[in-house]
Amino acid sequence: MLVFRQFVDEDLGCASYLIGDDETGTAILVDPAFRSEQYVEAAAEEGVGLERVLETHTHADHLSGHGRLALEHSLPVSIHPLAEAEYPHDPLADEQTIAVGGVTVRVLHTPGHRPEHCAFVVDEQLVLTGDSLFVGDAARPDLAVAAREGAEDLFRSLSRLQQLGDGVQVYPGHVAGSLCGGNMSTERSSTIAAERAGNPALAFRDIQEFVLESASISTPRPPTTERVVALNRGPWVALPAPPTELDGPGDATVLDVRSFAQYAAGHVPGAISVSLDGGSFGTKAGFVLLPDEPVVLHAASPEQAQEAARRLYAVGILDLGGYVLRPTAPETTRTVEAAELERLLDGGEVQVVDVRETDERDGGYIPGSRNIPYRLLRKVGSEALDAGKPVVTVCESGARATIAASLLQREGFDVRVVATGGVPDFTGEIVGFRRCGT
Repeated sequence: MLVFRQFVDEDLGCASYLIGDDETGTAILVDPAFRSEQYVEAAAEEGVGLERVLETHTHADHLSGHGRLALEHSLPVSIHPLAEAEYPHDPLADEQTIAVGGVTVRVLHTPGHRPEHCAFVVDEQLVLTGDSLFVGDAARPDLAVAAREGAEDLFRSLSRLQQLGDGVQVYPGHVAGSLCGGNMSTERSSTIAAERAGNPALAFRDIQEFVLESASISTPRPPTTERVVALNRGPWVALPAPPTELDGPGDATVLDVRSFAQYAAGHVPGAISVSLDGGSFGTKAGFVLLPDEPVVLHAASPEQAQEAARRLYAVGILDLGGYVLRPTAPETTRTVEAAELERLLDGGEVQVVDVRETDERDGGYIPGSRNIPYRLLRKVGSEALDAGKPVVTVCESGARATIAASLLQREGFDVRVVATGGVPDFTGEIVGFRRCGT
């Protein structure tokens, strides 16, 4: 009988799978995450032994666990040859079948997101679509090749997937929260029939219309794309030694992973606040940490430090100097309520920085505010601001505004932050914006 389990990384929106046969006691993994202990535990619970890893493609947004599974459990890895993998692997071919005991996995080469991308059809009952067809959306085509080229391949791959039976269940490689698509659903599975009926990406009959829409994606690229692709394509990556407690951060950049309330009450000068409990922690940290920057964590407990480290490993941030629990933390950050902004703006007392993405801002923004997405502040943002005037950061709900406030404070700005609530809670006038062609 088929053994099937789906695993979802809530922080990154990534999905991975265990496929097995309980009669023969054998199983394989598809797209395993770097936190590979979960699969070993699941296999033991199901009474199956892990025999192989299949990769749908070389991932750009998270570090694969195939290296750990190869090093720690001697599992072989299979991937399409167009991935140009530098690690030992067995090549996948279109229409190849892989036996997992009495379960059959059929390989479909489905390029688009990446040239090597493959989907896996299990016993003709379900399909693991990886980064091709999502629930309610399709993958972005611009991470490995020119967007138009990728979109043309993706159109053909989606057409091929639609030819599977209506009742075939669809299990994607990502759910909402991932940057590998723009409008994917929070649902974790679907069927071919349901997607054909309701997925906008499958409504196109003309390839050029699909290419025009698909290639115009505005979702930011995953922040550590180049680093993660290199790690996933290169030699096996082993689990780093766990970070240890330090007396002080030294000259390293401090990533404060405590709650924002704790950060605001007292933090190390120059620390960057990315709260572990704020959602999408790994992605947000990846956006604001520079490549090869020495990093020390400021955590509330050893357990919090270890969990933060695991989530940073997941996006390819492996070199951590350690963590501090009680460092000298004399700086504080002021907060304001969204309702106070109107008075502050009317008095000309502050400059407001809207740190949402441009497409979010188009739906409604505070007049007089400046738009600088939080993820760009360390690279290009602060030079456009008046260093002599207080700054208030705001977003949709507070999470990104708090990160932005810490980035500006480390640059010497007098910063206040709308930490709870955001633009929707502003009591004054809100202006909408419609771009040409939309």
